[in-house]
Amino acid sequence: MAFKNISEFIEKLEELGELRRVREAVSSEIEISKITDAESKKPGGGKALFFENVKGSKFPVATNLFGSDRRMSLALGVKSLKNAGDEIEALTKLSPPKSFADIFESAKKILPLIKILPRKFRGKTAPCQEVVKTGSGVDLSEIPVLKCWPKDAGKFVTLPLVFTKSLDGKTSNVGMYRLQIFDKNTTGMHWHIHKDGAHFFNEYKEQNKRMPVAVAIGADPALIYAATAPLPRGVSELLLAGFFRKSPARMAKCKTVDLEVPADAEFVLEGYVEPGELRLEGPFGDHTGYYSAADMYPVFHVTAITRKEKPVYCATLVGPPPMEDCYLAKATERIFLPLLKTVFPEIKDYFLPWEGVFHNVAIVSIKKEYPAHAQRLISGLWGQGQMSFCKGIVVIDSDTPPDDLEKVWELFIKNFDASSDVAITKGVLDVLDHSAPDPLFGSKIGIDLTRRVFGEPPRKTRPLPPCATADKIADEICAGKGDVFAKNAFCAIAIDKCGAAGRDILREFASNKIFEGFRAVAIFDKSVDITNASKTLWKIFNNCDPSRDILFFNNAAFIDACSKNSADGHPREWPEELKFD
Repeated sequence: MAFKNISEFIEKLEELGELRRVREAVSSEIEISKITDAESKKPGGGKALFFENVKGSKFPVATNLFGSDRRMSLALGVKSLKNAGDEIEALTKLSPPKSFADIFESAKKILPLIKILPRKFRGKTAPCQEVVKTGSGVDLSEIPVLKCWPKDAGKFVTLPLVFTKSLDGKTSNVGMYRLQIFDKNTTGMHWHIHKDGAHFFNEYKEQNKRMPVAVAIGADPALIYAATAPLPRGVSELLLAGFFRKSPARMAKCKTVDLEVPADAEFVLEGYVEPGELRLEGPFGDHTGYYSAADMYPVFHVTAITRKEKPVYCATLVGPPPMEDCYLAKATERIFLPLLKTVFPEIKDYFLPWEGVFHNVAIVSIKKEYPAHAQRLISGLWGQGQMSFCKGIVVIDSDTPPDDLEKVWELFIKNFDASSDVAITKGVLDVLDHSAPDPLFGSKIGIDLTRRVFGEPPRKTRPLPPCATADKIADEICAGKGDVFAKNAFCAIAIDKCGAAGRDILREFASNKIFEGFRAVAIFDKSVDITNASKTLWKIFNNCDPSRDILFFNNAAFIDACSKNSADGHPREWPEELKFD
């Protein structure tokens, strides 16, 4: 079913038992976040939360609205997230008609798309403009914006739909860029350099012109998702939302800027960004599970706040996975699979582990057809849109489900040949990646675990000898002072590096015969629970620069997943992991 606004969605969640109301008085500073974090960590993502009584505000707050497979599927009107890309795949498979019957069949699929184009609101007063405040009446403190983590620089709007358009007005965009509240009428505008909003801003900056911006908070759930989707530049997020809604978005003209916003939004912030005006924004507890560093970003000046008579403030909390954004990312994974297949038809499926925080790791299954096919695919994926930020790509055969990590690990144990299966290169990284010595640029790794085909040399593999026990390793390597976990040819060691370079420790371990039975040996900071597979994967995927932190020796991978410092050749400040007091 299609939801006209977020309130209808919340009502449906309550009807289905997917919503928990919190009636006690709570603070928008940290307290709501702590409750939300605990709820989102429950099996299956917990419940959506509706805080009725927020201290110092007359507006309720909703969080974790999309934090489960069921709620995210409901938001998009699909049976499950596995089916989220089915309709798009059907459209990509349309063939040129060969008969009148084919023409009519194709028309049945294409003509409904005309009905999803955005439409102007025709009523007297748009719901999002039932209350209008402009000029000196603007006061952002009236909105119960959350301070999410203890060391955040302030309160941040975390679920905003940011509306911008190109300088010539021909192209528009809806993105989701956090807003740090600076004072009653200014915020930060945290768009990364590769985002469409930043691209438009550069156009205005080159002409030294003020850029209009509008921000909607709380729209229909399909549009909220669409604002997070990695669409190609020029493709409308409003169309994607309409595609899932099966109905058009109703758009209302802003009061003080030349932009349109969803007529059914809960709150709307109107304003502008001045070219050349930057202000320190952050730090902020980000979806990587670490605080992203403070940096200089444009300033958003708010000229008007419009809202419903009785709005709901919608927010999301991001941090160490699993959290609500994991389910938004899972939807993206499924929706964009058919589009990825149009470029790489050999792909059967792919999987983005939550522990890779969406942009660090991809496991791709293919129907292999020729020598070096896996290597060619890896190189191709690194040149495709958001996949260009992917730090590690593993390619497997199509008969192995990429989301079955145990089977993928078995392939690594049986098939891996370090002399032929590894490709390490350098390229662009996501701005939030903290592991590389330099921002935005670092190393990437591709691993081929597919079966050999004619024309490829055989792998130099041999059966692994029996593994040493964790106790034996702890006694010999750590002298009883370190924690060791060993299972299924993987060894995790929690140690204090004591200022030593991680690569020196890896070399020492690689030369020690006690590790001969292992396919991978990883070191972690002492604070890490190395018996928790999800936690260790998260640390490996996020804390490693492949060329510096992975050493291959005798077909085994030795990995430094610890925090880094100058001894490791890491000049940047290492971010602090998110946690509540």
